[in-house]
Amino acid sequence: MKGNTAEQILDIAQELVQNRGYNAFSYADISEQVKIRKASIHYHFPSKDDLVRELVKRYREIFNRIRQQIEQKSDSPKQQLRLFANLYREGLSQEKLCLCGMLTSDWAVLPETVRDEIKRFFSDNETWLAGVLERGCQAGVFHCKSPYEMEAKRILATFQGAQLFSRLSEDSISAFEQMIQPLFAELLDEQ
Repeated sequence: MKGNTAEQILDIAQELVQNRGYNAFSYADISEQVKIRKASIHYHFPSKDDLVRELVKRYREIFNRIRQQIEQKSDSPKQQLRLFANLYREGLSQEKLCLCGMLTSDWAVLPETVRDEIKRFFSDNETWLAGVLERGCQAGVFHCKSPYEMEAKRILATFQGAQLFSRLSEDSISAFEQMIQPLFAELLDEQ
């Protein structure tokens, strides 16, 4: 039961952060949705910073597993990149932004422990994307102009930014596709 309650708290906190951000949710919001007292939340997560640090750590671990699943689904770098882009597209279909992308907007008020977890999230994804790019360029699937690490940062920034700006559109999925299409066209040398 103890673990189940902590997971429920994390699930609700994740939804709140992905929709509202760090400063726009409280233990009272979680308490109301999970139907427990705020003191019970403090039992599992003594402070909001503890909760968000654990939330980012869990999110990072989930992304690590998803990237492994992507590699198991396909060994094609092109397909792997498309499947990775789908993570951001699916977030939009659920009206959620990337948790770590959302939290970076509150960077100045985040404690160092949360910042460190966010940095690990982006580093993990950049490293994985650089590997996909390297395999794709070596196989002649991608046309790479810059070092793989820099290209991986650009791709991640494109997906994060496209997800953010797509929220402004009535058809966020189409807007997202339009924003990431030039990146794929350039990588695949379809210009």
